[in-house]
Amino acid sequence: MGGIGKTELATQYSLLHLFLNSYLGGICWLSATNQNLGLQIIQFCRTHLGLNPPDDFDVLLQVKWCWQRWREGTVLLVIDDVQNYSAIQPYLPPQLSQFRVLITTRLKLDLSGSLSLQILSLPEAMALLSKLIGEDSLNQETALAEELCQRLGRLPLALQLVGRYVKYRQISCAEMLRRLAAKGINHPAFDIDAHDPTWTLSITRGVQAAFELSWEIISYSAQELGCLLSLFALAPIPWLLIQSASREKNIESLENARIELERLHLLQTENIDHYQLHQLIHDFLQVKLEKLSTVTQEKITLANFLFLDIGQLFSNLFNRQSVSTTLKRNFCQAMVNIAQEIPQQPIQKDIQRFKLAIPHLQEVADHLLDTVSDENLIWPFVGVGRFYEGQGLYNDAEPWQKKCVLLLKRRLGDDHPAVATSLNNLAGLYYSQGKYNEAEPLYQQALALRQKLLGDDHPHVASSLNNLAGLYKSQGKYKEAEPLYQQALALRQKLLGDDHPDVASSLNNLAGLYKSQGKYKEAEPLYQQALALWQKLLGDDHPDVASSLNNLALLYKSQGKYKEAEPLYQQALALWQKLLGDDHPHVATSLNNLALLYYSQGKYKEAEPLYQQALALRQKLLGDDHPHVATSLNNLALLYYSQGKYKEAEPLYQQALALRQKLLGDDHPDVATSLNNLAGLYDSQGKYKEAEPLYQQALALRQKLLGDDHPDVATSLNNLAGLYDSQGKYKEAEPLYQQALALRQKLLGDDHPDVASSLNNLAELYKSQGKYKEAEPLYQQALALRQKLLGDDHPDVATSLNNLAGLYDSQGKYKEAEPLYQQALALRQKLLGDDHPDVATSLNNLAGLYDSQGKYKEAEPLYQQALALRQKLLGDDHPDVATSLNNLALLYKSQGKYKEAEPLYQQALALRQKLLGDDHPDVAQSLNNLAGLYYSQGKYNEAEPLYQQALNIFEQRLGVDHPHTIIVRGNLEHLRNR
Repeated sequence: MGGIGKTELATQYSLLHLFLNSYLGGICWLSATNQNLGLQIIQFCRTHLGLNPPDDFDVLLQVKWCWQRWREGTVLLVIDDVQNYSAIQPYLPPQLSQFRVLITTRLKLDLSGSLSLQILSLPEAMALLSKLIGEDSLNQETALAEELCQRLGRLPLALQLVGRYVKYRQISCAEMLRRLAAKGINHPAFDIDAHDPTWTLSITRGVQAAFELSWEIISYSAQELGCLLSLFALAPIPWLLIQSASREKNIESLENARIELERLHLLQTENIDHYQLHQLIHDFLQVKLEKLSTVTQEKITLANFLFLDIGQLFSNLFNRQSVSTTLKRNFCQAMVNIAQEIPQQPIQKDIQRFKLAIPHLQEVADHLLDTVSDENLIWPFVGVGRFYEGQGLYNDAEPWQKKCVLLLKRRLGDDHPAVATSLNNLAGLYYSQGKYNEAEPLYQQALALRQKLLGDDHPHVASSLNNLAGLYKSQGKYKEAEPLYQQALALRQKLLGDDHPDVASSLNNLAGLYKSQGKYKEAEPLYQQALALWQKLLGDDHPDVASSLNNLALLYKSQGKYKEAEPLYQQALALWQKLLGDDHPHVATSLNNLALLYYSQGKYKEAEPLYQQALALRQKLLGDDHPHVATSLNNLALLYYSQGKYKEAEPLYQQALALRQKLLGDDHPDVATSLNNLAGLYDSQGKYKEAEPLYQQALALRQKLLGDDHPDVATSLNNLAGLYDSQGKYKEAEPLYQQALALRQKLLGDDHPDVASSLNNLAELYKSQGKYKEAEPLYQQALALRQKLLGDDHPDVATSLNNLAGLYDSQGKYKEAEPLYQQALALRQKLLGDDHPDVATSLNNLAGLYDSQGKYKEAEPLYQQALALRQKLLGDDHPDVATSLNNLALLYKSQGKYKEAEPLYQQALALRQKLLGDDHPDVAQSLNNLAGLYYSQGKYNEAEPLYQQALNIFEQRLGVDHPHTIIVRGNLEHLRNR
């Protein structure tokens, strides 16, 4: 490549060895540029060596005569700027002689001992620039100086010329960059000023002139290819992309042109089948591109002109005038074709396939849109948007989607279908980012524009109605969403007929809305219709059928119909694997959903490997930084949390939170979910000080993003209330529970499972306060509502039966409590199987009832079953196992079996300390219970410090006025006052 410093390096080498007198036979410098090498050698010998070859010899024989009669000693022969090796080869001295030949050339020669010069490294370029402009000047704007070096491609010739220009003009690097941005390689800084009397650099030609030497000796085909390459971005270019954009469809001819450019170092090989232009070569070729339209492929001589048909001549000239335009059109069309191939949900394989094309798509979007047809104008932006959005890189996608809207409006006018599509796409991006307030007006504009341009009856209008409905659904605006979904469905049925995939999609979406509202009876037939329609239209083996199976399974899971849900989830998974292969995001989603089903059933051992597979697959396909990966981390954390594996759960929750903040920004609903989940973990560990600010942040974020009226806001209110409830802060908890209940009733109606949950939670609060009269009707309402909505056979119904039984148990109404506990146990065994944590809870509660009644024989086997079941399902290290150990110990203590009780109390205490830390309220409860055992045995010295420890923990964690604190304080005072 010209300007790399070949001649300068040869010059410095020659001067050094001239000074050292290394070559006793002399140093001969010859130029191969536009000169006859043989005549130069003969003239050199006559002038410097006094040799006069016979005149009757031809030039080649005279040269050989000179080589044979050169003076003694080793000779350095420098032949500078060889452009055709075969032309000089006959004149070279014989091998194994006294001559050492040094050739400088732009060509890639397959000669031993070749040294290929590279552009300077950045530190080397900075050092050269520093010598030219001064170290002080460079240090004042180091970053800009580095940018200038990069802009010059770290080419020595360019650095010397531009550095001298900066120095003598006394301008900054910033100003030089500005001037280069305006004029590029045509800037005079790249040229030699022949009239400058102060010129001292050993440079004989400017940058363009240096490149021009190479340009002049390559064929027209290579010139055209070079100009085509100048349209690409300054980034690696896949050869297949070059082929698709080239006018030359003969592969060998195109390869020949490429090899020409490579031989002269005008094109760099980045990797196998990947190429790139130097920054300044890129600029040079862009200038040539504009001139290419005015030159001919071969010179038209006078003879050509005389004998060529005039019509043909003008035709040829006209065609050549359009070469530049043709190259641009071909390039842009090739890029549009690539954009159209990028799927809406690219996986890692797609990302790897298309990532090298993205800079060139961006180049079209930035600089070549004038060459893109109106119908294709949107595609460069769509392609770039899909590439980034598919990876969850929403911030990278956003500027392109915004630019798309602006440029389409400018080019096509505000009223154009493509503008409506661009508005819809930008809205979809904001929707993915949780920016619902930004998305809504864009969806509305897209809908209004489509209605205006296409009329009310058009499939695109139905799509807009559907998208706006989906936004409202996500915002919890179910009343606004429903009529839009219904309109979209009716419109699709009207335009496309009842048998169309888009109709099935509308049925599915409306079903999803009803499911979110807890209207399971309305949702089920719609999901079933959608499934049947997709099967009818697309066959049983289609991804949409798999999605439909998955959605119906999700509905059944929500209803607690696990037996109905499981085979559907399994069918969906098998179908996706069959159609898409094992490595696909849908397969990961299916694994995740099946894991969630097993998690809901308490089948943690079955759930864990599926969650882990889903996480690994998403990381493999989507990369570590993707929202779906954050979801998998969150779900696996939730599993560990449920198993009491808090140490395993915490880092996963933290990773999920950090990843969501990184990808989605701090203001996103998923970030609020992560804050809420991490708070829940701390809440369960008794780390109330850590949990409270996270719950509050989640609540504030949801209110900010979703508005005060949203189901997720109600959830946050409920969770914060639960935290205060656990701390005995009943005054703080009650209004929050009430707000959550009122909000759910307002948003979801009186008949919704979440309303039942709120009624239950408020009842629990009143029960904790001993307000049994207030609690009972709420428990009963929750039970009745769950039976109405979910049917008699549902896990939540069992929970309500259990809770109502617990209320009666607390009141000593054992006759009322027992049948409810038994119903809850039987229902859980029926729905969840004998091996489920909720079954163990029911066994424990029924045992507690018998224990309270002094029915120790009935209680003991139930406590033992609950303990064994928890150990089996949850492992030995789980808070519920500690609870079972504690309860069984309490039973033995009540029977006076102190020897049996003590080791169980000690095990429960040690386990709670291990799992929850030394300062958890449950640890305090264990300390209090063990102290009570010692007190009952008259071991007052052992009991007192345990009571004191329990009191300290309760006061620190729950406050001095909490019921648990008051009880323990009373126990300690009673001990001391005995």
